[in-house]
Amino acid sequence: MVNSLVVIPTFNEIENIDRIIRHVFSLPKKFDILIVDDNSPDGTSAAVLLLKNEFSDRLFLKKRKEKLGLGTAYIYGFKWALERNYEFVFEMDADFSHNPNDLLKLYDSCDHEGADVSIGSRYKTGVNVVNWPMSRVLLSWFASKYVRFITGMNVTDTTAGFVCYKRAVLEKINLDKIKFIGYAFQIEMKFKAHLHKFNIIEVPVIFTDRTEGVSKMSGGIISEAIFGVISMKFKSMFTKYEI
Repeated sequence: MVNSLVVIPTFNEIENIDRIIRHVFSLPKKFDILIVDDNSPDGTSAAVLLLKNEFSDRLFLKKRKEKLGLGTAYIYGFKWALERNYEFVFEMDADFSHNPNDLLKLYDSCDHEGADVSIGSRYKTGVNVVNWPMSRVLLSWFASKYVRFITGMNVTDTTAGFVCYKRAVLEKINLDKIKFIGYAFQIEMKFKAHLHKFNIIEVPVIFTDRTEGVSKMSGGIISEAIFGVISMKFKSMFTKYEI
């Protein structure tokens, strides 16, 4: 029985999807993969369906009718995993910015080193980012510093999207109360795990910007993170905050 599921949201990832799936399945530890595709017009889901003929018992696809946002894709994947017997659930991008080999490090951190949440961290040991312009590096680094200051979390890479959650964490967090669907989703999940006093460990990784396809980053996503964090922290302090 495979105990680990990698959830990969996709939108127009036809250049990467075959390679990323094959890379994960080539690892010495077995992982299942759930692709949550937001009706990519480039045929991403069709490519996944072709691969299902080869990996029918390990590869799964949810094709949604429209682009609904990163957070809702992960929430779908988390609930899908909880309905089955997975003990470890991973978030990972499809564009190779997250090295699939590092799934083994995140798994080891949760399975052997006591982490409830393990984060593939760009900033734990400096700034480990490749192929980003300096402006984006600074924006991301200061964003994580800002979030850390506002929330009080002892996490250097608060906006990281390469994460392993133990099943118990996803069972404890009320997934129906997750508010954010964009960049701030990653912050909110970590913040709620922090409020529940789960053990969060950062694992240093090297983040490499995509070489194929188009980035999904936008100004609206960044604004959601900046203003959403203040709102989230305020509610946790002065009102009944559902975690």
